[in-house]
Amino acid sequence: MTHRFPPRALILTLAALSLIAGQGDVFARAPAKPAKAQPVAATPVAARPWLYENSDVPVDAAWRFGTLPNGLRYAVRRNSVPPGLLSIRVRVDAGSLHEKPEESGYAHFIEHLTFRGSKFVPDGESKRIWQRLGVTFGSDSNAQTTPTATTYALDLPDASVQGLEESVKILAGMMSDPNIVPAAVEAERAVVLAEMREREGATSRAQDAARALFFAGQPLGAHAPIGTVQSLRAASAETLRAFHERWYRPENVVIAVSGDADPKAIEALILKHFSGWKSEGPTVPAPDFGKPDPAAPASAVVVQPGTHTSVSLAWLRAWTAKADTIVYNQRKLADSVAIQMINRRLEEAARRPGSAFLQASIDVDDTSRSANGTYISIIPSAEGWEAALREVRAIVEDAKASAPSNEEIEREYRAFETSLAIDVENQDTEASATQAGNLTMAVDIRETIVSPQVALDIYRSARPVMTPEFMLDATRRMFSGDAMRALLVLPQEEPDAQGRLDAAMQGPVVAAQGVRITGKVVTMADLPALPPAGIAVSRTPVGALGMEFVTFANGVRMTLFANEGEKGKVRVNVRFGHGLLDLSHKRAQPGWAAGYVLGANGIGSLGQRELDELTNARRLGFDFGIDEEAFELSALTRPADYRDQLRLFAAKLYAPGWDPAPVERVKAGMLAAYDSASATPGGVMGRELGWLLRKKDARYRTPDRAEIAALTPDAFRTFWEPILASGPIEVQIFGDVKADEAIDAVAQTFGALPARAERPVKRAARKARFPRHNAKPLMLTHTGDADQAAAVIAWPTGAGLANAREGRQLEILAQIINDRLFERLRAAEGVAYSPGAQADWPLGFDRGRGYILAMSQLKPGSTDYFFTLVREIAADLAARPVSADELQRVLAPMRQLLSRASTGNAYWMDQMEGAAFDRRYVAAMTSLPRDLLSVSPEQLRALAAKYLVDKKSYSVVVLPQGK
Repeated sequence: MTHRFPPRALILTLAALSLIAGQGDVFARAPAKPAKAQPVAATPVAARPWLYENSDVPVDAAWRFGTLPNGLRYAVRRNSVPPGLLSIRVRVDAGSLHEKPEESGYAHFIEHLTFRGSKFVPDGESKRIWQRLGVTFGSDSNAQTTPTATTYALDLPDASVQGLEESVKILAGMMSDPNIVPAAVEAERAVVLAEMREREGATSRAQDAARALFFAGQPLGAHAPIGTVQSLRAASAETLRAFHERWYRPENVVIAVSGDADPKAIEALILKHFSGWKSEGPTVPAPDFGKPDPAAPASAVVVQPGTHTSVSLAWLRAWTAKADTIVYNQRKLADSVAIQMINRRLEEAARRPGSAFLQASIDVDDTSRSANGTYISIIPSAEGWEAALREVRAIVEDAKASAPSNEEIEREYRAFETSLAIDVENQDTEASATQAGNLTMAVDIRETIVSPQVALDIYRSARPVMTPEFMLDATRRMFSGDAMRALLVLPQEEPDAQGRLDAAMQGPVVAAQGVRITGKVVTMADLPALPPAGIAVSRTPVGALGMEFVTFANGVRMTLFANEGEKGKVRVNVRFGHGLLDLSHKRAQPGWAAGYVLGANGIGSLGQRELDELTNARRLGFDFGIDEEAFELSALTRPADYRDQLRLFAAKLYAPGWDPAPVERVKAGMLAAYDSASATPGGVMGRELGWLLRKKDARYRTPDRAEIAALTPDAFRTFWEPILASGPIEVQIFGDVKADEAIDAVAQTFGALPARAERPVKRAARKARFPRHNAKPLMLTHTGDADQAAAVIAWPTGAGLANAREGRQLEILAQIINDRLFERLRAAEGVAYSPGAQADWPLGFDRGRGYILAMSQLKPGSTDYFFTLVREIAADLAARPVSADELQRVLAPMRQLLSRASTGNAYWMDQMEGAAFDRRYVAAMTSLPRDLLSVSPEQLRALAAKYLVDKKSYSVVVLPQGK
């Protein structure tokens, strides 16, 4: 079944504990009896829809399935999340693995040509047509080419009868008759080569090396979807058209549609516009993707400057299509639980002081229908890759040596069960785009799709399968195969690395001791006790939306929006202190480490391990962020858990823990990855630009190696302890709660905290700075490929709430610039793949300057042209109003984006941040649509004349070292 299973498992991988980005949701353990296994009734084989052939899982009745006489298959359903939107996915069984060697990159090339122009769309007009229908290019309209398929995605924001008819007609023409002619091919070739250039680098080469090693002798090992320079330069309209005719056939196409429209009406449109598509010639059988070759090399060492040291292991088995039955899924789910037990052991080992590895995770995957593989990725610590490899393999060997305990099985079973139960609770708020994407993914992996309740039922029915003996057998099976591979990636040469890797892999493996996770049950009662509950002293309605402000006796303020717009979801955001305003703009401070450390260094006497146990099988999260005016603790939780979510956050502020291990771990991770940021122009821009555009304000600076290495746990505590203990607190609760109960929950937690001392904000901290004009761009360098560069030009604007309207209208001006850059640099000239523009008007600073900027990655020789072009665009915008059509092609997608966003609580919560203390944010929230959408061509011209002044601009260029 389609995931609904693995994707819906919310499995604990180390990605969820990113050393840089923070923790995300944490699922650990809560005591409960095992769910009683309930049999799931298989549905009859007769009259089953095409997706469910050779399967006995219950059909998801929300979908309406059909097959046209020409063989095209479709599935449609009604869904009103968000209202008015229709998500269409057209999947073609034609990916890079369908290419002949000389056709490398053709599937992706045709994806580009299909969007460029087709039967009903003149060349280059596709983007403009979609924009007029309210579609945002790149997010609402996009496509993806993978090894096994090309999938076209369209999210139509306003599913009117006319717009839907036009869209389905255009899509039908795109599939059957794209504009594959010499002029279009030549123009788009430059775009595809620009995309290849931007993606190329040390990381992509390491990925190519892994694919070549793991799948040696198979098409996947030699074929990347982007293609090669040689094959792309050799491609012609004739050869590309031949590939299209061979694979773009109705019998190879599946259309999935979910959205706010009558399924019968959608079905009728598919029938009307796609039935006339006829295949030319006989059906071409799908190519053989091969199977893992035991005789291929078992290991390789790749040296790529700009990467960090890593080790990847793979146990590979031949992929075979399987009947997607209930029994098959029960065993597959049990396998997932077995893997998660080992992943938890690996994570626990990585946290220990002195661990030989920073991260290690295991995944089992059917890879591009080329292999069923078990993969381990390892990032070593300073102890070295050999020690890391030895330690990780020892933990795996222990899992293969003896069965897990029922306690461990139950821990992972409950975590997985909770995530599936949450899907059931949230099924009424599942987005149409998710539903359409899940169905095409099911087709891709040759599985079915089921409702959230059926997914949960099948999972629970698998519990009796999950015996210690089965888990042991499953573990041994998943760490065996037809071939085993090991890849070592190094940033620089090491003596006899290949020989040492082979020796490490061929040597004996001793099972680790003491790595299994046991321990007492941890409950909320184990958190530090809070003082007695506080008292709400006032409740004030906020306009007509149903929000209210609540003030507590200790000074804590609350913004509450109790509503059922997102059934089963509760969003909690706790804002405390003054955020960036609390930090020095002159000297470096350890704000950079807080994202990971504050979520991992414990509460009171409870460490990360105990908090994992406490939050297991719960929807409790811990995301930390730094806003302009506040520090934030946020989580997406649910009605059953939000009280404990508040308790967790309040305890963090009241009695924080200071475990030193997370500080050391984040330092090691940042140092290991530090040089990789210098390996691409985008990485250098990402590290330096924010700081430079704030006139080297220390609050925006990425720490250097020396600063990272110098941070101590004591210094981290000295800096953060007073911040956690002082300053105002604003609690936001938006979602499926009862108002009185939510107020009581805050009274029991944040309302119970002692009154907090204020931390005065210095006047200098409230100023947003912008650098002085430079006549020549500041030159930075990167250590990566010689044909890669990046350029940025920015102009100062303004800041603060007083003139927020102007700041918002600059967003529209930035989108106009963005559109023009796309039309010139990408669509017409192929100079760049992803040029862009953006505006930043910092509302949290009451003085100073924001900026509007244009940027792009391109070849080193094109940077001067970029600056010339941008200045021409700026001058033209200042001299002449934009046309009505150009403005509407920006406003229509923006209008639809606002309409969609406003149906969810995340939008309202974001707009109301800070409003409990500064009511100007309420007025700013209500004026946002008007500010953005009422701008006129003349107002935009005036804004351009006011702000896009060349003598005030600041520019930066990133070139390869030595240029």
